[in-house]
Amino acid sequence: MAVVSLFSASGAPGVTVTSLGLALAWQRHVMLVDADASGSSSVLAGYLQGQTVHDRGLLDLAVANRVGNLGSAIATVSMPLPGSSVQFVPGIRSFQQAASVAPLWEPLSGVLRGMEQRGVDVVVDAGRIGLENAALPIVRSADLSLLVVRSDLPAVAGARAWAHSLHEQLTAVGSAHQLGVLLVGPGRPYSSREIRSVLGLPVVAEIPWDPQAAHVYYAGATPKKNFASGPLNRSLRTAVSSAQGLISTNRERLGTQRTKEGTHP
Repeated sequence: MAVVSLFSASGAPGVTVTSLGLALAWQRHVMLVDADASGSSSVLAGYLQGQTVHDRGLLDLAVANRVGNLGSAIATVSMPLPGSSVQFVPGIRSFQQAASVAPLWEPLSGVLRGMEQRGVDVVVDAGRIGLENAALPIVRSADLSLLVVRSDLPAVAGARAWAHSLHEQLTAVGSAHQLGVLLVGPGRPYSSREIRSVLGLPVVAEIPWDPQAAHVYYAGATPKKNFASGPLNRSLRTAVSSAQGLISTNRERLGTQRTKEGTHP
């Protein structure tokens, strides 16, 4: 079980679509958390088309944190996504509320890691990491944090500084292996190898450029025939397997290192 965060450095590369798609493709119990400081409410307003009433979310967790009740409160603010086994924690409704939830990120990171004891994985939509009051503590502490980036030059240029900065931060605490790239639209025009060379991060997964299929997740559009078996969803299932495999490998490596360190005189 694990916490996976997805974030962007600039623009709109598809963090919400990918986070939602990964959660729906997950093969174990999973909680999807909207931690986007922009307050876009993309799942409620987009995927659910504003038809689902849910008046609880991150602000309630911020209040619970102030009174020392965060651990138990997270189960009360989540909602099931229709037709799935995903539990969803809605985010803020406006960027003006971001300052109110900023003190929540650090303690929430610990609570999300503790979901493992309940047999629940967590996918976090951390949104644009460069925004004020962004969920950086969650990105830094996740078992796997994926920088979502398109393969065009403006996107890569905008992501480069953040990729290097976060890599340095995580390297300093021995967690560089937890950072990678999720590439949207490989070959438009750059390949995964070229992206890795520029950003200095491994490309963990690739998602094809498929605006029509993505519109189902982004705006609740009616799925076309063969949507479930189409390129986007196939790639999402592959991304889930890649993420889970990488996390397991990282944990085994860390366990081996700690065992060796413990045997030193």
